[in-house]
Amino acid sequence: MNIRFFKRLRIAPGLTINFSKAGASLSLGGRGMHSTIGPRGRRSTLGIPGTGLFYTTTSTRKGAADPIEVRPQDRLSLGFFNRLVTPKEEENFADGCRKMVLGDEKGALPLLEGAADLADGAFLAGFLALKQMQLERSAGWLEAALENEADLGRLFDKYGLAATLGLPITEEVNAVVGADVRGVLLGLSEVYQRQGRREEALGCLRRLRELEPEDIVIRLSLAELLLDAPSIDRTVCDEVVRLGEGVENESAIHATLLLYKARALRRIECLHAARDTLTRALRRKKDRPDALLRAIRYERAAVYAALGQHRRARSEYETLYAEAPDYKDVAVRLGVR
Repeated sequence: MNIRFFKRLRIAPGLTINFSKAGASLSLGGRGMHSTIGPRGRRSTLGIPGTGLFYTTTSTRKGAADPIEVRPQDRLSLGFFNRLVTPKEEENFADGCRKMVLGDEKGALPLLEGAADLADGAFLAGFLALKQMQLERSAGWLEAALENEADLGRLFDKYGLAATLGLPITEEVNAVVGADVRGVLLGLSEVYQRQGRREEALGCLRRLRELEPEDIVIRLSLAELLLDAPSIDRTVCDEVVRLGEGVENESAIHATLLLYKARALRRIECLHAARDTLTRALRRKKDRPDALLRAIRYERAAVYAALGQHRRARSEYETLYAEAPDYKDVAVRLGVR
């Protein structure tokens, strides 16, 4: 894992410009949700809030030469003659991206709305509207992007831009996605959840699961939503357990999925299996967010209590209390408050 350093210039709440050797790129959004447009190749990133660390892979177009340091706003400046031969929707897309790069988010959305007949225009408009909590418009644009999924990424490639958008998968883990079917479906799932359209959100994630059955982010997203139901029956628990099948404690994302698997096992009273799953999730603590480790310990304490192992349960609660006295109801369970 490489640790990358950037100089950041804050423009407005939730809006920064990153400066690196490749030139400037735009980061749009705050904690848990951001977007980036820059002159390098496409990036796929998994980040852990609160740590400042990201696992990143970078891909460039085949046969491409070393990137030339061209500012994004210059790439997106259409000259007079270019405008004569550029379709209006594509012109709106380029102008909307340029306004984003220059920090004019308010002015970017109407232009991207005018490019929503294009997959990439609808993609950006949908995520901008989601950031502004315009959920109905966001859903419409992301649905339009999905209808034209074969064209996703075409304009970004044409203008030599990379577009990535960050979405919260759980309280501990963010996933950063690009202009492709995976990104649109994850975005739609987020919109539908905020609209209370839970079954449609599940439909998006289940379609993704069929497309990419081994994608750990998709498995985690689906488990999170399944366990967030008002009522959880045996069928839901069985599905969550299957989502955690074969998962080892390789990263914070894997550890979180193990936590959800253990919660499902506890609900169906497979207590020894739940305990063993949580113990496996705690064997590696390096690079794991404190919030995640506390959630795992809290769950293991509940499992110990259900097993009648009250000394072990109290030991877990005491460890949590020593680290974070105000964590959930730990102080009450220990009788110190």
